Formats: sequence, structure tokens, C-alpha cells
Amino acid sequence: MTQTVSLSFFRFASPLDRIWAFTMMGAARFALPKVPDLQFWKLCGSGTGEGFTPIPNTSVYAILCTWPDHDTAKERLETARIFQRYRNRAAESWSVYLTPTSARGEWAGVAPFRPSPDVDTGPLAALTRATVKPSVAAKFWRQVPDISAMIGANDNVAFKIGIGEVPLLHQVTFSIWPNAAAMADFARKDGPHARAIKAVRDGNWFREELYARFRVIDQSGSWGGKSPFLRLDTI
Repeated sequence: MTQTVSLSFFRFASPLDRIWAFTMMGAARFALPKVPDLQFWKLCGSGTGEGFTPIPNTSVYAILCTWPDHDTAKERLETARIFQRYRNRAAESWSVYLTPTSARGEWAGVAPFRPSPDVDTGPLAALTRATVKPSVAAKFWRQVPDISAMIGANDNVAFKIGIGEVPLLHQVTFSIWPNAAAMADFARKDGPHARAIKAVRDGNWFREELYARFRVIDQSGSWGGKSPFLRLDTI
């Protein structure tokens, strides 16, 4: 079977719902292990703006999960009570379903993604996850605003967000691109992103790293009142 990864985003509007979502960062840890077929999961908050800041955004949260296959992923997200509770509270939610095509590194000591052969069709997603060493956290975050501005101005990126498990120290970036060429052009072009990568390598800033690439295979819900994939039609 081909592993499927789901990444679900939830936006909460009212103060009470935001408080509920914040408390679920702890409480959902007891419910998720009871979901059948769920192999790996992580609860994440987000940063302000597009997420690429150290200032928490109390309205947006995410849940990443891995499943044995696509059909199981869709059924569990639709029927499991914990996901229903999130959707019932959220003003808006969007889930994207992914097939891993490459992965390098670990997440909390685990290699969660099982890559499959790449079919080379459809949009691509990239995920990076890092544990930043506390001693260099300030240097790391000084690099982020320029990178955020650069990716925000890129017409090829269909969706991008910064999320994380622990503010400042455990960081995840997620983005969706129309094809491999557009993704590679952003990653390799000289500028803030390339300079940040060099600084990370030269300074050994990360205690743990994970880099993964996926094919986007499905979606449900909306974000910003529409599907993020609508942008791909204009690229």
C-alpha cells in the first residue's frame, strides 16, 4: 500500500474557540492515539502573517498524520470524532492529502514518511522540519523575515505556511508548487533562502532535521474562502 500523509489546517475565529484550540494542543494528545490506522501524528501551532514568524498566531492550528493509504486517510478524517470536533469549532478548515516521494532525516527520532516512486504528475509539496538549537535561535529567526518576503512574492507558490510544535525551537515549513522546476528554482536561487541554508550548514544550527517532498493527490475544505489549488490554474 502507498502511504498517505494528511495535513489539516483549522482557523478559529472567536476568542472562546481559540482558547479551545490552544487547550487541544494538550488534550488532543490523548484522543489521536485512539484513532484506528493512524501511524504518526503531530499537533502544530502557527506563526503570525503567513506563519513564518516567531510570534504565535492563536487562530490557526494544524494536524499532520500518516495513514496506510488514501482511502483510509479520507475516511478517518471524515469520521473520527477528534477531527469532527476540530471542524465543528473551526470557522474554516482545509486538508491536503499527500504521497511521499522522498524523505531524509527524522522527526522526534522517527522517520515518519515512506517514499513511493514518483509518478511525476501534479503539483508538488515540500516540508521541512527542524529542531533549532537554543543557542542559535536568535540568529535563525533573524534570517526568517527576508525568506518570508521572498516566498510571499513568488508567483509559483500556490500555498505556504510556517507551523511548529514548540514556538521558536521546533519549526516546520510547508509549501505547494506546480512542478519540480519551480520548487528547485526557489530553493537554489541566490538570495535570502540560499544564504540561510548556507548559514545553517556552516553553523550547525539544527539539532534534528527532516526534509520531505510529496505529490499532492487530493484535498477537502477551503482556505481563505477557496481552494489554494485555484492558483495553480494561472501558473
